[in-house]
Amino acid sequence: MICVILLGPPGAGKGTQAKSLSERFNFLHISTGDLLRENVKKNTPLGTKAKEFMEKGELVPDELLENMILEKFNSLKEIKGFILDGYPRNINQAEFLDRILNENNCKEIIIYLQSSEKVIVERLSGRRICSNCQTIYHLKNMPPKRDLICDLCGGTLYQRPDDQEETVKKRLYVYLQETSPLIKYYQNRLNYIFADDEADIVFGKIVEVIENESNLK
Repeated sequence: MICVILLGPPGAGKGTQAKSLSERFNFLHISTGDLLRENVKKNTPLGTKAKEFMEKGELVPDELLENMILEKFNSLKEIKGFILDGYPRNINQAEFLDRILNENNCKEIIIYLQSSEKVIVERLSGRRICSNCQTIYHLKNMPPKRDLICDLCGGTLYQRPDDQEETVKKRLYVYLQETSPLIKYYQNRLNYIFADDEADIVFGKIVEVIENESNLK
């Protein structure tokens, strides 16, 4: 089994690329954000515990995320591989993931999407989300047919508070500060890819790395 780990700052395109890679290689896309929301929505024991922290605006403890990842991993059967988007975020999580992958003889491919502050701010500050169906748009790159109206359901599009320019800059600073130890931890295993290019160009580079490291050509 192959595990593709996508790292990079907010706005680097991890979610977009993970979705495309999932379709290209028939890999399962595992987003820790989606995993959290799924557990909370289903009122699982792990989701109930996580909700308590989320409602207080606190980070969900590593132990809870680890248990969710492990539970998800144990449910995987007869798949070629999976893509981790948003995990790991610190050395504790990375060490946990290393143990799980080693115990299950998984091939890891770690990709870091490098993107400039200018491009990140442009991407995130231009993002709009449907208040009804949660479809994501971009005012420049993927605008709706009607101004601030969802093409799919007619819902109103809105900007998340954390997508405003000044907030984006703060998020980027915090990300770089918090993940620098993680990048050092992975430094000899990282594949760096310049992510300021158009999505299809970045996608092609990622595909090349995965094919070269996994013999999936």
